[in-house]
Amino acid sequence: MGSILLTAPAVEPVSLDEAKAFLRVEHNDDDEVIFALCAGSRIHIEAQTRRALITQSWRITADGWRPDGRLRVTPAPLQELDAARIYDAEGVAHEVDTQAFVTDRASSTLVFAPWALPQPGRLAAGIELDVTVGYGDAAIDVPEALRQAIRLLAAHWHENRGLAAVGTVTVLPSTVAALIAPYRVLSL
Repeated sequence: MGSILLTAPAVEPVSLDEAKAFLRVEHNDDDEVIFALCAGSRIHIEAQTRRALITQSWRITADGWRPDGRLRVTPAPLQELDAARIYDAEGVAHEVDTQAFVTDRASSTLVFAPWALPQPGRLAAGIELDVTVGYGDAAIDVPEALRQAIRLLAAHWHENRGLAAVGTVTVLPSTVAALIAPYRVLSL
């Protein structure tokens, strides 16, 4: 199963002004760098937690329907299923009614009756599901612990701008790791 970003978030969970206040930067000379650090921190934390912090659109691909009728969507949290398609053996896409799926937002899972859905004819990525994920459209929708993790990671990168030495392992600062730990989506 694969995930492809279709629409990136329109805003960042931590604004430039918030980041500058946290870093105690009063000039505008580093605005582009600080904004990039915040965006990079969000992306890094999203990758570590397998969550989308701000509303985003993703395409989930699968080879076939799961026999248990449950498809866990990552990145989480799942907001809604926007479109579903299957591909026949000739590679032609056919729409599947989204009403055939139940969106379980609590577990970020799509629930369906696999025997009631047409089977894909294409061997790889025969199913495409377009989903909207994320906590919401504004910084206030994102859990404060994850916003603080972004601020701390951006500050760490701001203070340590040099390249890592070859052969060293870079790890998240322990405070950032502790803040994001409860939000990690584990895979089995």
